[in-house]
Amino acid sequence: MRAPLPGELRDYVVDAGQRTALFLDALLDRGNAYREHLQRGTPALLKFKHELVLDGASFERPCNYALLRVVPPKDLPVRDDLRPLVVVDPRAGHGPGIGGFKNDSEVGVAMRAGHPVYFVSFRPQPEEGQTLQDVMHAQARFLEAVIERHAHCPDKPVVVGNCQAGWAMMALNATRPELFGPLMVVGAPLSYWAGASTLNPMRYAGATLGGSWLASLAADLGAGRFDGAHLVDNFEKLNPANTLWSRYYKLWSEVDGEASRFLDFERWWGGYFRMSTAEIETIVEDLFVGNKLARGEFLDGGRPVDLRAIRAPVVVFASHGDNITPVPQALNWIIDTWGDERAIAASGRTIVYVLHESVGHLGIFVGGEIARKEHDQLVGSLDVIESLPPGLYEMRLQAKDGIDVQRWDCLEPGDYSVHYEHRTMQDILDLNPEGRDEEALFSTIAKVSAFNARWYKACVRPWVGALANRATGDAVGRLHPLRLQRELLSDASPAAPALRRLARQARERRAPAAPGNPLLALQQQLDAGMRASLDRLREQRDAFTVAWARQCFGAAGLGRWFPPDPPDSARAQAWALRQLEQARARALEKVEQGGFAEAVCRIVLAGMASIGAFERRSLRLARLLARMPAQGAGGKPVDVDWTRLLKDQARITAVVPVEALNALERMLPDRAARERALALAAAVMMIEPTLHNPRSEIIEFLMGTLGADPQRVIGLARRLTGALEAPPRRPARAPAARRGRRVPAAD
Repeated sequence: MRAPLPGELRDYVVDAGQRTALFLDALLDRGNAYREHLQRGTPALLKFKHELVLDGASFERPCNYALLRVVPPKDLPVRDDLRPLVVVDPRAGHGPGIGGFKNDSEVGVAMRAGHPVYFVSFRPQPEEGQTLQDVMHAQARFLEAVIERHAHCPDKPVVVGNCQAGWAMMALNATRPELFGPLMVVGAPLSYWAGASTLNPMRYAGATLGGSWLASLAADLGAGRFDGAHLVDNFEKLNPANTLWSRYYKLWSEVDGEASRFLDFERWWGGYFRMSTAEIETIVEDLFVGNKLARGEFLDGGRPVDLRAIRAPVVVFASHGDNITPVPQALNWIIDTWGDERAIAASGRTIVYVLHESVGHLGIFVGGEIARKEHDQLVGSLDVIESLPPGLYEMRLQAKDGIDVQRWDCLEPGDYSVHYEHRTMQDILDLNPEGRDEEALFSTIAKVSAFNARWYKACVRPWVGALANRATGDAVGRLHPLRLQRELLSDASPAAPALRRLARQARERRAPAAPGNPLLALQQQLDAGMRASLDRLREQRDAFTVAWARQCFGAAGLGRWFPPDPPDSARAQAWALRQLEQARARALEKVEQGGFAEAVCRIVLAGMASIGAFERRSLRLARLLARMPAQGAGGKPVDVDWTRLLKDQARITAVVPVEALNALERMLPDRAARERALALAAAVMMIEPTLHNPRSEIIEFLMGTLGADPQRVIGLARRLTGALEAPPRRPARAPAARRGRRVPAAD
């Protein structure tokens, strides 16, 4: 870097001084926003107008939750014929609003798609004696109210559960499945022991102080209130480089354009909500440390919550860049609950997961790009997700830019093509390079934690309870560093008038340094060095924590006295094998039942299995073909519920795939019926008008085994799709610099 000229030095000093004044001005605004939010009662920070529908405080078992209806803006009119969508925000230290924080959000995306939207909010203080079960029952009342308000809509509500609300909605869905349409869980931990030591060390932190007893102590010191600021503080400690430096450096270095975004986010980040003692103890003891949800040991009113009872499709959205809910924590419950992907299909269940490569935990909820891409495609694919045959899938999005127009592209408007690729349990295991062996360590930690919790409650809690009171707890909470920094840097500060005056002068005389100023390059180098130093300290801290936990709770430590239990996956796999044997016996009894419609479904399922994926266009094309007066065997119209039939046949083909195809000759007694069935299946799979395509191997194979004439099949398939009234085709796009990988064209 060259030495700065005197003029460049002067320009940089002026620029840096002005930025500092504006930086401090923004921090004062942050403090004012925090104080104003408290004075207003800390309402939900929704971008959109809303109205109260139900207040949980009025229920027989009161809680601090409420159901809000989002009032659609004039430019986003909702459609009464579309199913409602309910967004449930996490209660993990912060206040509500992250799901509708801005226009490009889960709430905004749903309203743009025409869905009526409801939002589950909560107040900063729990009701006296409030439990997680009280919250679950209140949320069930909310869904009942939404269903009643939209009684004209035959479809149940779509529910979006963010982070903590994700596992809460999974538990509620398992106990009240009749209330749910598709459930989307976003950044939600469900397998709490899973992760990788190098990428997700947060799970070891609770072991350093002996488990859950510390949360109980913190709640007791608050006289029955656990301060959510402790949880937020733990989140901030995960990434000290961002907490202590990067977010403030970004504001200081780009203050002219960054202040508004910084203040919007900090307004939500600075809202600290409390939980009751019963709530935090259930969360920590039974879920995060006990890991009881996936194995069916989490109780609701004494009854175990079985995630296998969920009937509607479940969509899981996770990210490899999320260090709070790593991908294994979001997905391994599938292994521990079901044991085998065939058991999912044989039970008639559908699970879809979506993975992002890099976005962090909060970006999953608030990222504008994420809202415009993943959330938009998820909401826009609800019809397809519900019509998917049972099974385990990964939803893959591929940009259309620079790609030739595909057949039936009109059935998939927008900038992305979507495929649902078949997945196995091994595919989920492969997402964690460290494997699952270390989860045995957390089984020991859970046992030690339970022992410590019993000791604390028996020997220490009575003394703490006698000394603690609510007034003292609230006073100590106000002195928490996260609250104090906002209180001290506000207009209540004696220095505020002088700082405001300096900021006003800086705006009036603003003179940014030229982009080529060498001191700006030096500034960036200092920023990189500071971040690298803090990252090294974090890595050293995390490595020490992991090593300490392994030594203390491993086989050479407390693992001798508290040996780990067998892996949950082994128990689930044993259950799955028993279920598959029973399902196979039932399927063999039905394998030759059915006629033309059942045969078409089996051919489509076999074709998609050979391809390895279902395309969104194919399933929408199947819906169009189903509306036509399709001709079955003997030229008779076929009038069936194709979606239901496809799901029923998928449960058979999942356990007896060979026998299901061998039965086609008996289900289609003559050549004409076989050719019609093959033609209809080929049309759905978009492999006509040519059969010289690797994607049509199953059709070619079945034409040989069923003795069908290829030319007649081609002609019939052409006539079927030709009878459909296709909307105008999307014009071809110009090649893009970055082209996504895409499945070969169907033509």
